[in-house]
Amino acid sequence: MPHRLSDLFRKNREWAAGHTAEDPDFFQRLSQQQDPDYLWIGCSDSRVPANDIVGMAPGELFVHRNVGNLVHHTDFNCMSVLQYAVEVLEVKHIIVTGHYGCGGVRTALQNHEMGLIDNWLRDVKDIYQKNRAELESLDEEARIDRLCELNVAQQVANVCYTTIVQRAWRRGQSLAVHGCIYSINDGILRDLGMEVSGPETIAPIYRMGND
Repeated sequence: MPHRLSDLFRKNREWAAGHTAEDPDFFQRLSQQQDPDYLWIGCSDSRVPANDIVGMAPGELFVHRNVGNLVHHTDFNCMSVLQYAVEVLEVKHIIVTGHYGCGGVRTALQNHEMGLIDNWLRDVKDIYQKNRAELESLDEEARIDRLCELNVAQQVANVCYTTIVQRAWRRGQSLAVHGCIYSINDGILRDLGMEVSGPETIAPIYRMGND
């Protein structure tokens, strides 16, 4: 692990030189445009590098990350990324990806005051409360992992509830929202089987523009 900025710059030069040696035109092509098919909404955890996990090169994956892979409708950062990905880049897939053993989810299950992050993670507490009977039947680690899955499901729903995604569907744009979860223990990304490609499966109260 590098401990000085000079180490980071050295590793960057090695990385760039490696790409150039393998493909002399790589960075020239990359600089012309980005045309990804995927938006990845994931956790900020340093052990969950989006491009590496799915074996994609720079330019192939548009990425937004935050603690707990949350989609807050009042988070202008997340909403701006979502709008740009859908309306400008016209991605075809939005992948909400959590990971087992998530520190944000673990923190949300505790009652220790941590500061600003407590407010950010409040939605995870709400998900816990909504599924309390199921979760309290599990041991601690299984409870955390199950809550990680339930959190992904809720964030998939939150993406689908946005006017950004629903406008895209009304335009006839091909756009699917997926929920996945990653295991740091084995490096495997798992599909949670919650693909949504239109408003039909959304509760009517959340559907926009159907009057």
